[in-house]
This record gives sequence, C-alpha cells and structure tokens, in this order.
Amino acid sequence: MADQPTERDSSLDDLIKSHIRDVPDFPEPGISFKDITPLLADGPAFAAVIGALAAGHGPIDKVAGIEARGFILAAPVATRLGCGFVPVRKAGKLPAKTYREDYQLEYGTATIEVHTDAFNPGDQVLIVDDVLATGGTALASADLVRRAGAEVVGIAVLLELSFLNGRAKLNDIPFTALLTV
Repeated sequence: MADQPTERDSSLDDLIKSHIRDVPDFPEPGISFKDITPLLADGPAFAAVIGALAAGHGPIDKVAGIEARGFILAAPVATRLGCGFVPVRKAGKLPAKTYREDYQLEYGTATIEVHTDAFNPGDQVLIVDDVLATGGTALASADLVRRAGAEVVGIAVLLELSFLNGRAKLNDIPFTALLTV
C-alpha cells in the first residue's frame, strides 16, 4: 500500500533518528531542540538526506534555504537539482533591497527577508529547511517567494514536529518531511 513505509523509507527513518539528538531547554526552557549536527558530521548519512530531499522534485529553477540550518541542507539540494540557491535570511542580514515577512515561532516572533531580485517571474521554487515546527517560518518563506513573483512548487524538510501542527498552515503547498515525529 502507498501509506505503508517501504524498506528504503524505514532505513532512512532509522538513519535520521540515529543521527539527531534532543537538547532539552534550548533555546529556552521547555523547548526540546533537535540537533542535526551529528547527521551533518556523518558523510554518508548527510548524502542520503540530501538525496532524499532532492528526490522527486523538478524541474526547479531555485531552491530557497531558510536561515540558518536550512542553508546547510538547501545548498547541496540545489546543486543536486542543478539549479540556483537563494538564502532566506533573518532581518538585516541581506545587503540589497529586500521583501520582509514577520511570522510566529513556537517560542516568539521573528522577521525574515529575501532580496527583491532573488527570483525571476515564474521561477519554480522549492523551499528547504531542517525542521517544520509551527509552520510560521515555512509559510513566511512561501509568502516571500510569491511576493517576488515566483511559484512555490513545494516545501521539503528533514524533520516535521507533528504535535505542533505546522503542516496545517501550509494549505495547498506540496509538503515533504523525511521524518515526522
């Protein structure tokens, strides 16, 4: 059945689970941070994740990576797909004219930006990040891409925190998580 995990899916799930550690009370008390640095430090595991994030997407003109850990995943995904990479950054970090979007985090609010000339009209854009939590950052990124005249063809993340119900905010945007907890 399509809803049953395949052997490959199960092995990727196990690989990811074995390379992510929980750090309690970071960045604030009550938050359990998902640390992906052990996964990044393991070359074959990192390569498997990049391949899985890129799989099934195309044609893509640009991959937008969300600061900061999303950059680490999105740039090699863009390389794998043979397209450009666009950083979605925290406010005040980009040097040229930007679009700004405010959004809610699970532990506060923030603002992200993208250069106004980062996308060409009609560009097909895949947004990549490490974790989907409340969905605020992903939705704000999609809004920025659309404001710049491009089309969001999907959002792909390494890990989805399903208990925060962020997927519901994404409405009709195609969404892929390599692992859902």
